[in-house]
Amino acid sequence: MSKIITAYFSATGTTAKVAEKVAAASGSDIFEIRPEKPYSAADLKWVNPLSRCNKEKIGRKDVPISRTIANFSDHDIFLIGFPIWYYGAPNIIGTFLKQYDFSGKKIALFATSGGSNIGKTADKLKPLLSDTAEIVDAKLFPHDVSEEAVREWLAKLNI
Repeated sequence: MSKIITAYFSATGTTAKVAEKVAAASGSDIFEIRPEKPYSAADLKWVNPLSRCNKEKIGRKDVPISRTIANFSDHDIFLIGFPIWYYGAPNIIGTFLKQYDFSGKKIALFATSGGSNIGKTADKLKPLLSDTAEIVDAKLFPHDVSEEAVREWLAKLNI
């Protein structure tokens, strides 16, 4: 039997709520991807060209993460959630993917957004993974996704 983990980054709590539903529906462990320096409201003001989120995205900077998954190798399936920023995953997700060896692992991405779709997010993240890691799906959920919709998605993935 596969061991599953739901890992997520949530700047404002929206993705955290969806991740909790995903973890509950999948019966998985849950892990919050936290930046070493938490984001403030000013850091997230995307309309300010000098805000932290803009500087990170434009500068393609890695975002240091405050902790790691102690039993990473015990997991076969990773359900990774995040908000969509600038039509893709926040840089902290790239940092997270680069810090582990996902060889032979299956990954399903899920995201939340205030107005963007998930677009080519999976394609943009794939180069950060080993050749044997497989992104099996990428799904955008509304902030108020039902538990039933989450279960249907997991069933489609055979999870």
